[in-house]
Amino acid sequence: MSASKIDLQRPVRPPWIDRAIITILGLAAGLAILVTLGIILSLLSETIRFFGKVPITEFLFGLEWSPQTAIRADQVGSDGAFGAIPLINGTLLISAIAMLVATPLGLASAIYLSEYATKSMRSWVKPALEILAGIPTVVYGFFAALTVAPFIRMTGSQLGLEISSESALAAGVVMGIMIVPLISSLSDDVINAVPQSLRDASMGLGATKSETVRHVILPAALPGIAGSLLLAASRAIGETMIVVMAAGLAANLTLNPLKAVTTITAQIVSLLTGDQAFDSAKTLSAFALGLLLFIVTLCLNVAAHLIVRKYREQYD
Repeated sequence: MSASKIDLQRPVRPPWIDRAIITILGLAAGLAILVTLGIILSLLSETIRFFGKVPITEFLFGLEWSPQTAIRADQVGSDGAFGAIPLINGTLLISAIAMLVATPLGLASAIYLSEYATKSMRSWVKPALEILAGIPTVVYGFFAALTVAPFIRMTGSQLGLEISSESALAAGVVMGIMIVPLISSLSDDVINAVPQSLRDASMGLGATKSETVRHVILPAALPGIAGSLLLAASRAIGETMIVVMAAGLAANLTLNPLKAVTTITAQIVSLLTGDQAFDSAKTLSAFALGLLLFIVTLCLNVAAHLIVRKYREQYD
């Protein structure tokens, strides 16, 4: 009786408050979309101006990148070369090395934390591993330039190999270390989401712990793991500081990881550093590179989202 009296005496909230809250939440949700559209439009408008100066075929299929041009009429400069293939090659090469380093380390740590580690071990190993995600990328760059690159060069000289002071291998290895926590954390969540009934059924049929992990848990978690790898790959493709400090700015078209290469993000930083004239092809090329990078990372993120959503639908 007293409860009903309390309910009757509770003040009724005016309907306009609910409508105001819903409106504020909708505006907050739409803000991210508007920001994304603004970024796309700004990149697209400047990219169109760039393609008015440089043919799109030269940009997409050219094999030489040398954007040095005369900015003013009284300056002497070359016409420049704006072929993006060397930059795409360097980006994919360093990202591939990073994924080769991060994938086994990240998956191994995720399997250990989710299937083998005790609660006390997990309580400090997982936070210690994720500390790597909080380290600024410029610190990774210093580590690559001052420690990893000299070590690789010294080791290569002992083996009779000629290794550049700045190399794709040094940048890729350190970048791989940087994205290990991303793969580990996402894969750990995916593996933990596999129903316990699958583990119990496998163990009940006489399978060992390792056999259960290999033949039951990993195949069941494979779509989610693939999504985490795609997200990590997009993170590697967008990295800048490590590349600038460890791989250099030389736009070499090579698959040799011991040579210096550059990436799309590193060139964007180089093109927009210092005083620039925003009506020159050299500066406008940075926006074309930015749009290209945006499209690549967007495709990777959409693919990862679709894979993860399919996985979640399977076990919800």
